[in-house]
Amino acid sequence: MANKSLLAATFAATLALAGALATTHEGLENKTYLDPVGIPTNCYGHTATAKIGQVKTTAECKKLLNEDLLIAIADVESRVKVELTIERRAALVDFVYNVGGTKFGSSTLLKKLNAGDARGACAELSRWVYAGGVKLRGLVTRRAEERVLCEVGL
Repeated sequence: MANKSLLAATFAATLALAGALATTHEGLENKTYLDPVGIPTNCYGHTATAKIGQVKTTAECKKLLNEDLLIAIADVESRVKVELTIERRAALVDFVYNVGGTKFGSSTLLKKLNAGDARGACAELSRWVYAGGVKLRGLVTRRAEERVLCEVGL
């Protein structure tokens, strides 16, 4: 039972930390808008089903955030082959939430992480600050916070 409780606590902590990052950096937008590269986005950075003209309630947005974070957690868990601290897992989940699992899956960050180079993997976060070829201040800030979390314990 202790293992099951520990897994549940780890999952809850990861969800809480990643959710805090996502809500802080995405902000809440109930009405769908185009992000800096023209992708329809609403709520806390939700893109999967967002369409221009949609308006979501805050409750709907929180539900979408939780669903999207669960997808990001599953993506991280399926691709990472090394042990992760709660903080590193949360940083990666927020990263995947923001850039997507496909980009994470082919990243140097993931290659370094799975090769046992956690420090090098965390440093890779600082490279992911561009959208449509433009360096965005918001991404610089977000990646810096993810990197601090990622490097806890190194």
